[in-house]
Amino acid sequence: MSRGGHIRQTHAVTNQPPPRTGVNEFTASSALVEGVKALDAGWDADRLTEIGAHVGSAEFQDHARRAQTRPPVLRTHDKWGNRIDEVDYDPSYHSVIADAVRYGAHTSAWAEPGPGATVARAAAFMLFAQIEPGHACPISMTHAAVASLQHAPSLAEAWMPRLLSRHYSPELSAAKPGALIGMAMTEKQGGSDVRANTTRAVDAGGTYELTGHKWFCSAPMSDAFLVLAQTGDPGSGTARPSCFLVPRLTPDGERNPFRIQRLKDKLGNRSNASAEVEFDGTLGALVGEEGRGVRAIIDMVSRTRLDCVLGSAAGMRQAVAEALWHTRSRTAFGARLVDQPAMTAVLADLALEAEAATLTGLVLARAHDNDADDESAAFRRLAVPVAKYWITKRGPGHAYEALECLGGNGYTEDFPLAMRYREQPVMAVWEGSGNVMALDVLRALARDENAVEAFGAYLGATAGVYADYDAELEHMKTMLAAVGKSTSEGDAAALARPLTASMAVLLQAAVMLKLAPSPVAEAFIGARLVPNRTGLYGALPRGLDLAAVLERS
Repeated sequence: MSRGGHIRQTHAVTNQPPPRTGVNEFTASSALVEGVKALDAGWDADRLTEIGAHVGSAEFQDHARRAQTRPPVLRTHDKWGNRIDEVDYDPSYHSVIADAVRYGAHTSAWAEPGPGATVARAAAFMLFAQIEPGHACPISMTHAAVASLQHAPSLAEAWMPRLLSRHYSPELSAAKPGALIGMAMTEKQGGSDVRANTTRAVDAGGTYELTGHKWFCSAPMSDAFLVLAQTGDPGSGTARPSCFLVPRLTPDGERNPFRIQRLKDKLGNRSNASAEVEFDGTLGALVGEEGRGVRAIIDMVSRTRLDCVLGSAAGMRQAVAEALWHTRSRTAFGARLVDQPAMTAVLADLALEAEAATLTGLVLARAHDNDADDESAAFRRLAVPVAKYWITKRGPGHAYEALECLGGNGYTEDFPLAMRYREQPVMAVWEGSGNVMALDVLRALARDENAVEAFGAYLGATAGVYADYDAELEHMKTMLAAVGKSTSEGDAAALARPLTASMAVLLQAAVMLKLAPSPVAEAFIGARLVPNRTGLYGALPRGLDLAAVLERS
């Protein structure tokens, strides 16, 4: 106390932003609102507005925070010694998933197909993933698994009502109306090389028995999993990977052998469990044809790769929103941080990245709608791996730069950007790392002439206006020609990354020119396509309309 008996005011809080709650995360994002409308999903604006208000609420953010800070726990046995192989999650994690399912962020595009349906679902998915990213894994896989189940009409008929349900229950039960799907593809000796898998599947008269070990099984408390296992005789060289739907419960309601060996201790994605699992006579139903498992599961992978793009874009949106909230409320050296030129440039650059990622993801979603024509299908064959390669790689650096805008606050767990920084790398690793994506681009270029023509037509439609865009387009064509003239796979592979990066930035620039306001599109070209550009955020050329960029965020 002071000499006069008064308590000293040493802890008065000033110059700190208020809590960022009560913000409608949909209506606050001009890029998302305008992209949804431009890509034929404006009919769903009311639902998306409702979701935006919900995920921006203090209650939802509290659930997201608890889900991230109270990770799942494995219980292999019950107290009597019975093997149960269950994962306990914090109730907040279940609350988040229940909300996402209730609003159709998983399968609304399949439940109500039509023009813009996948765009609307993508927007809903991004809004939830912006605040709590871990739950997006089972939500994404459930959406994507529907495509693979089309290869097995009888399975689709049995499972689709539960996958399309808006009801979520966490327990393992055959009686519950809703279901989620997980995935177990990779093994410790193979990784992306799924043809090296050693898990075996033996026909047991209409169903199959699987035996083997999976190194990564995503969301192990899902109700069923798409799994790759070898069928055929390995001794005769006829063994080939086949795709199976493996339920946690057998048709008679008993637990399918599904031994969870351990949960992965991951860098991020902590609210979501990833496990090693053992199959031992585990029952599975064939999806598609024997020996063509990659063909059956690739339909799922294409959509989960798109969701990696959407998840990265959602993370960028969160990073920009938090950075702007802080810098608009905090002053230093006599002015708001947001108004100081060096900070303005950084924030505008971050906003450009987020908007380009968001609109690119929505464009790719539109190409997956059930009314998409052959050209759109060809376009997405090349555009998805191109975008997945680039946008997911931009995520971690973007999160770091936004974190730095908050100064010391950003480095603490009290604010969400430390979580986001840990979270973003998984989008680049999951469903094919950078080299896998770049090599997939080379395969599409070599094997799918329609994809090359469709992608080229998309880029060509915006040529002839900006010299920097045209120069990058010519540079990309030069690399394409060099790949075509390569005399070995090694020579072509050496160009895979720079070629894919050039294609990706051009794709984003074309998307911005088609969908963003002119000052914003021009700023993106100035920031990404000018000669001698730097990879660091905030090093922008003079003369860009940064106020127009920030106004949209």
